[in-house]
Amino acid sequence: MAFTRATGKHRRPSRLTRTTANVAGVAALTTTGVIGGLAAPALAADDAAALEHTGLTQAISVGDSLAESVDAQAAAQQQAADDAAAAKKAEEAAKKKAEEAKRKAEAEAKAKAKKEREAKERAAREAERKRLNSYVSPISGSYVSTGYQTGGAMWSSGSHTGVDFHAASGTSVHAVGSGTVVEAGWGGAYGNNVVIKMNDGTYTQYGHMSSLGVTVGQAVTPGQQIGLSGSTGNSSGPHLHFEARTGADYGTDIDPVSYLRSHGVNV
Repeated sequence: MAFTRATGKHRRPSRLTRTTANVAGVAALTTTGVIGGLAAPALAADDAAALEHTGLTQAISVGDSLAESVDAQAAAQQQAADDAAAAKKAEEAAKKKAEEAKRKAEAEAKAKAKKEREAKERAAREAERKRLNSYVSPISGSYVSTGYQTGGAMWSSGSHTGVDFHAASGTSVHAVGSGTVVEAGWGGAYGNNVVIKMNDGTYTQYGHMSSLGVTVGQAVTPGQQIGLSGSTGNSSGPHLHFEARTGADYGTDIDPVSYLRSHGVNV
């Protein structure tokens, strides 16, 4: 029985035609980038005969592997990007935290320094207030050589209106407390003398001095030098005559030792 060769649309492609088509398909995929560097080694491992025997199966297999590789590469790149973003975010957060900690530490240090400075200033003011309100002896390290109201013809009133502190001529004489000088100059029987109105309203007088170091209207503080001791006026020798009074006038005198002791002076 004779067979007729198939023609038209029912004709089966020849092996050469199929192979050429498969190779062309792979070449096209390679050209368009679907099959890149990862596909090349796979193709290199297969020879023309393998392509000829497997047909489109090889191209489909290579395409699937390439897609999986591309997906894996994309996932890895995305993961790397996510990790980099997370690391940057963590770095920024750590930097921000460090800056906040630094600012907080600086603020605390400033607040502490301010607090310490204010405390020192308060302490200094308190110390100065106490100093200004304190009293001292008119002659440092001296003692009373003639007491208050000691009788004798030497005094016009018949008795001593103050006390005498032992002192060699030229010894420093100090204001016993804070006040204002109301008299500085010659005082008759008192010789060179200074009278101070104290801040509490009382008066103190310093007589027989060799020289004066203050003037009327001058404010003085405890322990400030107001002159030097001597023997001017009605005096039997170098010493300091010291009086305490309730008023500015003669005859308002009070016991100087009791006066000083009432202000904390050990006499």
